[in-house]
Amino acid sequence: MRDERLKKIWDQLRAREAQGPVIRFVQIRCQIGVFGLSFPDPRTPTLPLESIVRKRLSAAVDQRDHATILRFVRLYPPLGLEEEGLQAYVGYLKKVVSMRSRLEFDQLVELMEQSYSSSSVGNQGQVNFVACLTNLFKDIVLAIEENDGVLRSLCGEDGIVYAICELQEECDSRGSMILKKYMEYRSLAKLTSEINSYKSNLLSVGVEGPDPRDVELYLEEILQLTQLGEDYTEFMVSKIRSLTSVDPELGPRATKAFRSGNFSKVVQDITGYYVILEGFFMVENVRKAIKIDEHVLDSLTTSMVDDVFYVLQSCCRRSISTSNINSVIAVLSSAVSLLGSEYSEALQQKMREPNLGGKLFLGGVGVQKTGTEIATTLNNMDVSSEYALKLRHEIEEQCAEVFPAPADRERVKSCLSELGETSNSFKKALNVGMEHLVSTVTPRIRPVLDSVATISYELSEAEYADNEVNDPWVQRLLHAVETNVAWLQPVMTANNYDSFVHLVIDFIVKRLEVIMMQKRFSQLGGLQLDRDARALVSHFSSMTQRTVRDKFARLTQMATILNLEKVSEILDFWGENSGPMTWRLTPAEVRRVLSMRVDFKPEAISALKL
Repeated sequence: MRDERLKKIWDQLRAREAQGPVIRFVQIRCQIGVFGLSFPDPRTPTLPLESIVRKRLSAAVDQRDHATILRFVRLYPPLGLEEEGLQAYVGYLKKVVSMRSRLEFDQLVELMEQSYSSSSVGNQGQVNFVACLTNLFKDIVLAIEENDGVLRSLCGEDGIVYAICELQEECDSRGSMILKKYMEYRSLAKLTSEINSYKSNLLSVGVEGPDPRDVELYLEEILQLTQLGEDYTEFMVSKIRSLTSVDPELGPRATKAFRSGNFSKVVQDITGYYVILEGFFMVENVRKAIKIDEHVLDSLTTSMVDDVFYVLQSCCRRSISTSNINSVIAVLSSAVSLLGSEYSEALQQKMREPNLGGKLFLGGVGVQKTGTEIATTLNNMDVSSEYALKLRHEIEEQCAEVFPAPADRERVKSCLSELGETSNSFKKALNVGMEHLVSTVTPRIRPVLDSVATISYELSEAEYADNEVNDPWVQRLLHAVETNVAWLQPVMTANNYDSFVHLVIDFIVKRLEVIMMQKRFSQLGGLQLDRDARALVSHFSSMTQRTVRDKFARLTQMATILNLEKVSEILDFWGENSGPMTWRLTPAEVRRVLSMRVDFKPEAISALKL
């Protein structure tokens, strides 16, 4: 077997037209094995082939002669020295990567020192930590990818895993140095300390925190650096997992090395700084958006709504891009807290002004400026509630892609539930504000409604015909609605205007039901009420996108009862005979409405079995 290996080596060397003492030595050894010859004196010292190959490889490594290194490292497997060959070759790859990364790092440090002595923006732009880290990762990845065949020839897929783990040491060493130098360059420890002091001294007069614009620049840099690290780690771990014939213990051990190595620990440190900076950036920009809030031309909301949610969306997206679940939870919690406190207070401030109703109508006419301000405030609440749900949905989708682990998803879900609660709180505030607005408008409609109490529904044919020409009250009521309600439609969101109209309808219907229950009706009076109810339904249906028929259902059913020829006819519409109609009146109310007909006998009504 030994002689066969030597013969194989000889063939390999001849195929490459190699020359020198190694070939001559192999040739002699092969001849000895083939012809059965032996040395006359076994004590005569010989030159081991292994030593020659080792020396030649070592010399080639020192000279960085890649072609010669490849030629000699391929001799290791036939000599039974696969693992030694793998160690030697990977050691050479580490030296190449180390030399290149050290050179780039030294240049980076030199540029840093130059930037300290110069305020030139151009010099600061040349200090590119992202490029330095990118090149380090690129060199490591290329060392694995381009030498895949050599590594496999030495120790199969185990050789690839070994190379990845060895080169990861260079990432842990040089990559950590790059990140630490970046943190030093941007003075992150000092900056975050200043931010924490600023947050605790907010009430102090004249205290100014760091410039959010600088902080945003640092955030983007940190994001790029951490994303690079995550992409590199994910690529390498996926590479290991894709290997099918490695030692079962090698894969998990290599994966753990990536997640618990020194580079990963420094990434955790810089991520800690990131959370503080992101929180500061978010708070400062939300406060600024609230402070400079203004009306926007052709917009139903003020500027702070879009501005605030843009800031929150940007910050949350950036936190997800770090692929760090703790960062996401911290930033998301800050966002929810901001919405529920300072932003919510700013939303409701306008509706808390005293005598808002008095300002809305002056001299009996709606004041456009005040109406627009009130409508815009309500719009802000409506859109904010919608935006909060959209933000929740977006974060949920993005996190599902980045964090597949059930435990991580559960943490995100728990935090997002608070965002849903925040949306509901905006809706509650909106409802309160809307009711406030309605309470300002309805007193201007009520006099027309109260006048309905004086209208008779005990009509003769002549009176019924006259009412068809000269409407007694419906058109006056609708005019009052148009005057006091419809003028706000152009300045309200569709959702808010619909809600506003429906609240006004609720007020009108409730008052009409009370008034009608106190009247007496002839059959023509019942027909008149049916005509009045249809006119109201028709008009209000044109004012809102939502259905209004259900609002007038009780009034319409009252008109149906009052329009009957005789008492017993109610049974044609009641119980099993009701068909698709759902009765909104109770049996007791039906009897009461029947009793309002002047020509229906009480005995017949009492005899009904409803």
